[in-house]
Order: sequence, then structure tokens, then C-alpha cells
Amino acid sequence: MQTPTAETSPKTEAAPLPTAVNRIEEPPAAAPVAAPGGEQGSTAQPASEDKARVKLAFVGDVMFASKVEDLLVKNGYDYPYKYVKSYLDKADLTIVNLETPITTRGTAQTKEYVYRSSPLALPELKRAGVDLVNLANNHSMDYGQDGLLDTLGHLDDQQLRRVGAGRNAQEAYKHEIIEHKGIKVAFLGFSRVLPDTSWMATAQKPGLAATYSSKLALDAITKARSEADLVVVIAHWGEERNPRPVKVQTDLAHEYIDHGADLIVASHPHVLQGFEQYKGKWIAYSLGNFIFTTNENPDTWESLILEASCAKDRSCDLNLVPILTKWAQPIRMIDDQAQKLFEKLTKNSVNARIDTKGVITVGPVNKFVTETPKPPINKSVTNGLTKSNDGSKPAATSPKPPAKDSSKTGESPKQVDTAKPEKPPKSADTSKTEEPAKPSSSTTNPANTAKQPSKTEKTE
Repeated sequence: MQTPTAETSPKTEAAPLPTAVNRIEEPPAAAPVAAPGGEQGSTAQPASEDKARVKLAFVGDVMFASKVEDLLVKNGYDYPYKYVKSYLDKADLTIVNLETPITTRGTAQTKEYVYRSSPLALPELKRAGVDLVNLANNHSMDYGQDGLLDTLGHLDDQQLRRVGAGRNAQEAYKHEIIEHKGIKVAFLGFSRVLPDTSWMATAQKPGLAATYSSKLALDAITKARSEADLVVVIAHWGEERNPRPVKVQTDLAHEYIDHGADLIVASHPHVLQGFEQYKGKWIAYSLGNFIFTTNENPDTWESLILEASCAKDRSCDLNLVPILTKWAQPIRMIDDQAQKLFEKLTKNSVNARIDTKGVITVGPVNKFVTETPKPPINKSVTNGLTKSNDGSKPAATSPKPPAKDSSKTGESPKQVDTAKPEKPPKSADTSKTEEPAKPSSSTTNPANTAKQPSKTEKTE
């Protein structure tokens, strides 16, 4: 992985773009970019002067496969960013969860949803202002080790930094440090949603940074803490369509902070979840979808750009840009939609309040994190073998039989029924990968998020 030592140069700020008030009902042939003068995205108000802080921007799940690929081929690879580029580009550092391998080869894995995106999508992702991607998720190895290795290479070619995956465990768990304005920011990525133990990186095998057993993740955080001013963890966890975090999420988040994390930003549920401040550190439990396939559930259309203004003293101020995402083209919400979203997020937060401008502050405690999932079976992975913590004899991890490969990028094999994500992955693919539901047939103007759509994509 790249480890730059020089300070990064400022991004070029793009013109502000319009809100969802004129949002079209179905994908356009080509949506024109509005002239300067549209609504500005609000930014977090720092407690000290701007020069002493680094501005970070985070978004949720991003992929370029399936129906998203069809839209990109038709409208251009810059299509997803036409209404949000100004928000992504103005941050000092912009981070996304890349929920797809970037490859044209590999073998499709046997799992519920399989994605594969073209390398042609990456240059526009870079031009949109993205600096770093997280690969620790349940799709980065949808096309096996070959697909993952191609992804690493294509990202490196575009000078897009990455965390959460590697050619071995050392690289997968390694933090990436980026220095800006004299502040060294370390990023790490971990997933608690993997379809199979064969996806875990080992000393000799490519894979992802898992966090079923927290030891490797906590050791990685501790190491990053010793080398950086600010430590940011990007997590992949939680339950599909659940707007509130479950206990396994809060427990892991608290462990991360106890070991030195300063900010935790997560994804996977495909809907927004609330926020928590723990020991003075912020946790964003799920940022939902950002560039993804569209389905009939309006909760999956709600998204946001999380802006964090952080100082060398390890403090961060948070602000939300409310986003409506449909047909793989996110756009800022109109005011009445934004206010409803802020109220909803306040209710779904552990102890945070979002005001009318999107500023996050500490709020009343909501006692809804009451679920107590079964304790996970912690396994340590060594040289491709799994060893249970009870000292039982290790067994080799064997990958699932692959599905028939498809020549078309982003195509999925048949769906299968699987288990809940709180459990650790099994060597046979029985873990549920949480994805958007199958579409129904109903689209109104997506600006009216309370209504069901009349026309939706087929979700793969």
C-alpha cells in the first residue's frame, strides 16, 4: 500500500449544484449540470480556526455493477457525481465504501448477490474527489482472489488509496496514513460481514480484514494510534434494513474507541442508522447506499454525506448533507425532506441530536440497543487454517464451489437463503449478505420519499 509522506495538495472546489426539488422520476438520457448559484452544502463549524483542522467527507456504499453499469454506459461514467461533486471535491479527504471488485475476470462466488465493476468507472470516481476507499466488505471478493488482486492493482493505478484488503493479512490490516495541514490521519477498514472464512486474509493468502475476533483489528488500531494524530475506522457491520444499531455494533465500536480510534464511520445495512458519542468520540453506524441499485424501499433512497472537521487534539465536529439517491445519481434533498430525515436520525441515534442545519451534537439517550445476539465463534486464522478459541484441532478453510461465471460485468448468480450476519462466516456459504430487496412495480417523484416508486430496477 502507498504510504505518502508529503502533505496532500488541496482539491479544486467545484461549482455548487441543485437539490432534489426537480428530481426526475426515472433515469435520464443525460442530466445537465446546473450553473453556479445552486444551494451550497453546509459544512461543520469548527471550534478553532480552519487552518488547524482537516475536513473529511464520507459516503456509504458505492458500486458500478448491475443496473448501475447500464446507466453509466448510457449516460457516462461521470453520471453519478453531477449533483454531488461539489460536496465531495471540497473536502480535504473524501472516503467511500467500495462495495464491488474492479475486474473483468475471476470466478463468480456462490452467494446471494455477486457484483463486478469495470475499471472504466475508476477515473471518474477519482475526478469526483474521492481519495480513499474501504474494501473490507462482503462484495470485494465476489469474483475470488483474482478479482480482489485486480481491484488492488486498478486502485493503485488510479492513485486511489485503500484499506481493508490486501495480498496478505499484514497489508489488509495495515493503516493508511495521509497527512494534511500538519495532521496525520490514519485510516483502517474492518468487516464483520463476510460470506466465507476463505475471504479472510492470512499470512500467505490475499483477503480482507475481518473483525469477528476483535484482536487483529484492535492490534491494528493500537499500532495506528502510535503513528498518527487521528485514527479513523471504517467498519462494515449490522443488520439489513435495520435503522438502528444492534449490540454487536455498539460493542465493537466501543472497543475500537477504547483502543485508540477517534472516529468510526460504517456501512452495510443499506439504510441510514443513527449516531453515538462515546468517550467524546463519534460513531456513525451506517451511511446507507450512495451509488447503488434502486429498489422499492424508500428507506434505501435516503443517504447522506458525512462531513467531519477534525483537529490534531483528536476532536471532530460532524455535519450532515442530506442526500436522496435513486437510479445511481445522488442529489441533495429539498428542505422539507431534509428536516424529516434529521428528525428520523435523531430518533434512531443512541445519544445524538441533528439540528435543522444538519449539525450533530450530543442529545438524549435512546435506550433501544437491547438485542443480545449469540456470542460469535471466535476463530483465529493462521496460514490458511482456522483454529477455534477452545483449542480444538484446526481445520483447513475451503472455499465454496463457485457459481458459473458470467461474461457480463456485474451479473449475479441465483440467490440462496443464508444466515444472519451476526454470526461469523462459515466455510460453506450460509451467511446472509444484506442487500436491497427485489423490486416491485410502483415510481413517483423520488423527492417524495414517503411514497413507493412505480418503477424500480431489478436488484441483483
